[in-house]
Amino acid sequence: MTPNTTTADPLRKAASGIAGLDEITFGGLPAGRPTLIAGAAGCGKTLFALTFLVKGATAYDEPGVFMSFEERADDLIDNVSSLGYDLPGLIADKKLVIDYVRVERSEIEQSGEYDLEGLFVRLGHAIDKIGAKRVVLDTLEALFSGLGDGPVLRSELRRLFQWLKDRGVTAVITAERGPEGQLTRHGLEEYVSDCVIALDNRVDEQITTRRLRVMKYRGSAHGTNEYPFLIDKGGISVLPVTSAGLSHSISDEVVSSGVAGIDAMLGVGGFYRGSSVLLSGPSGTGKTTFGSHFVNAACLAGNRAIYFSFEESPEQIVRNMRSVGLNLDSHVTAGLLRFESSRPSLFGLEMHLVLMIRQIDQFDPAVVVIDPISAFRGSESEIHATLLRLVDYLKVKGITVVFNNLVNGDQDDRNEQSLSSLMDVWVGLHDLEANGERNRGLFVLKARGMSHSNQIREYRLGSDGVTLIEPYIGPHGVLTGSARIVQEAQEEAATLERRDEVNRRKREFTEKKSAAERQIAETREALQREEAELLALETVDERKEQILTASRSAAATRRGATA
Repeated sequence: MTPNTTTADPLRKAASGIAGLDEITFGGLPAGRPTLIAGAAGCGKTLFALTFLVKGATAYDEPGVFMSFEERADDLIDNVSSLGYDLPGLIADKKLVIDYVRVERSEIEQSGEYDLEGLFVRLGHAIDKIGAKRVVLDTLEALFSGLGDGPVLRSELRRLFQWLKDRGVTAVITAERGPEGQLTRHGLEEYVSDCVIALDNRVDEQITTRRLRVMKYRGSAHGTNEYPFLIDKGGISVLPVTSAGLSHSISDEVVSSGVAGIDAMLGVGGFYRGSSVLLSGPSGTGKTTFGSHFVNAACLAGNRAIYFSFEESPEQIVRNMRSVGLNLDSHVTAGLLRFESSRPSLFGLEMHLVLMIRQIDQFDPAVVVIDPISAFRGSESEIHATLLRLVDYLKVKGITVVFNNLVNGDQDDRNEQSLSSLMDVWVGLHDLEANGERNRGLFVLKARGMSHSNQIREYRLGSDGVTLIEPYIGPHGVLTGSARIVQEAQEEAATLERRDEVNRRKREFTEKKSAAERQIAETREALQREEAELLALETVDERKEQILTASRSAAATRRGATA
């Protein structure tokens, strides 16, 4: 577990001011006690010690004394000027004293009464001169170069360390690494120190990585793992992250992938903020294009983004993305997008991790792209551990990250399975080969907390970006490319044929209907004529009947008159 600086600790501590170290030590070095920093040449012992003094003077108002037995003051000032440390200014402000003590072994005569009183007087004067709270002695080997007797050396070491404790100063003493199996040259210094920090400059496959380990800390808990640390123009920074645990907060906020089709497939419109996303596929499937769409969408929303590239330069990515309609250069100019490119062979895995975390801390992005993680050099377990630390760090900060991964063959598939356990979302890109051509397809293998699509979707890369094509199921499964076009043409021809048949039948029906309607009209007209004739006959009959009735009535009347 990573040390928590809020953990209660009864031991009084002095913050070192070195990024990451105070987290590992639960607050800093033991105040009023000596700390031993041991390491081989080139590990950064002197720089660690000087940083402890400079940070104390500038950040915590604790003046310091640097007593050197190897380097002169002018050399020390020149050596750290590139880090932005203004030692002459601190000396002028009485915040720092640098005292060079020349020790020649030939001038030291060992006796039973080896005496450090002269050193104590000189060091005490420097402490009193500026009211120093911090002291550095660099290095013990130079100071005790004339002592070879073990009991005398141990006695003088105890005496020196006790004198520093009695003065109430927080002291850092540097020591050279001893022979194999031994932390220090004499093998005694670590036993009389209250805190021991070992520095290492390790070379693995021609790649150098500096590491730090707290070997001992009396009266205090501390991180016990090895931690990589970086020395550059920004000073010293230690990476304390081993595993941030599973206590990070979560969010329901959704971050767009930059591709509308993928957002729809995920079911919620994108990735949950703080998610880790694995985008894997063989060469030529457009992983960099998908990553660029992701940062482009974030920048269009007004958020910051960092793109870590380990295979292409920023200029090359910006130029290539213009072909798919992305103007990433405008986001760089606006200060929303930053590219960080380096060869994976430049540093070891842990050093790359330190650099990425430092750059993320400085830029404070909302989204990050790592392209590709397959470029990292190291064993599967080392890569897994490095990514775990990075994923945990980004989750704590609520940063959404896309990891591009190049895969080829069964071995890479097994590596993917191992990496996928760290990821919240896994999108696979694949080549779909059929009918003598290669097309591209994608699918969502996993998406925690999302009801995602299970379809395989063909996609195209064009001047308008990434376009997902609606799934097309043919008689023998999903069709892509020219097979899809042929099948669509065949089905369209069949549709046209059916449409023509329907139209023909409609025309025949219309003609029959028209003929029937004409026949009905003619029949209706004939019936109307016949009806009119019947009415006329009825009228004639009625007229005849009336005439006949009238005639009969008239005849009857005449017969009555003659009777």
